[in-house]
Amino acid sequence: MDIQYEAMPAVLTDEELADLRRARHLLERPSFASRLTKTLGKPIEGIFNQLPLGWNRAIHRASGSALSKATRLATWTMLNRKGKASTEGAHQCAVMISGGLGGSLGLATLMWELPVSTTLMLRSIADIARSEGHSLRDQATRISCLEVFAFEGRKSNGDDPDKHYWAVRLALAKAVSEATAFQFSSRVASKSIPAMTRLISAVASRFGIMVSEQVAAKAIPIIGAASGMTINLMFMTHFQTIARGHFVIKRLEKKYGTETVQELYDSIAMPYQVEKY
Repeated sequence: MDIQYEAMPAVLTDEELADLRRARHLLERPSFASRLTKTLGKPIEGIFNQLPLGWNRAIHRASGSALSKATRLATWTMLNRKGKASTEGAHQCAVMISGGLGGSLGLATLMWELPVSTTLMLRSIADIARSEGHSLRDQATRISCLEVFAFEGRKSNGDDPDKHYWAVRLALAKAVSEATAFQFSSRVASKSIPAMTRLISAVASRFGIMVSEQVAAKAIPIIGAASGMTINLMFMTHFQTIARGHFVIKRLEKKYGTETVQELYDSIAMPYQVEKY
């Protein structure tokens, strides 16, 4: 079925309009949980309810810790990366190896495997940002990389407004603004750690939900290492896809402003029923 789009004001170039349409298609795809459910053939919520008591709190703590560690390591290691194209495939292979090792050893490996996979994902997100023309020496870009972990996507019926791209950005706006301002101002450098901590906590509250879904899927006992590899690949691909759309939007915002880009974004007719998992 062909995708039909509504007429849009001629503010952006034809190429930029095509980029914006592609970005919305990527950002409004079905959520990670929806795609897990389709892959596993059963609702992920039911699997999650079978996890040991207390795992939910442990997963959320581990998610925040993983994001904190990844933020210190990932983007800086990409600063000297050359070339225009990003290397999603290499990062996918690395995270599959990490997931395979974790899957073969069980849920007890979460505390070491999650920081590794999160760092790999953040490296790939940063690589995608760089390939879209954003400088990784810009603190705002590095914060935008972290922001990607908060975007889950839509539920398959497209009826979950608090998870929509712009709604999540609005929810994070204050924390993002504070972190960016504190990082750039030498006069308040001593406050930069609390600002980043608040941002990481805000992102982790959403990222932790997806990690819980990922862990629940890995808990299926009959799949083991193969499950770890497959699910880690799905997790990486989810954030790579979101990152591509996010940094296309950010690129257009630099030129046209957020209000114009959001208005055009919202004018695109998005037929969710033809979205592929």
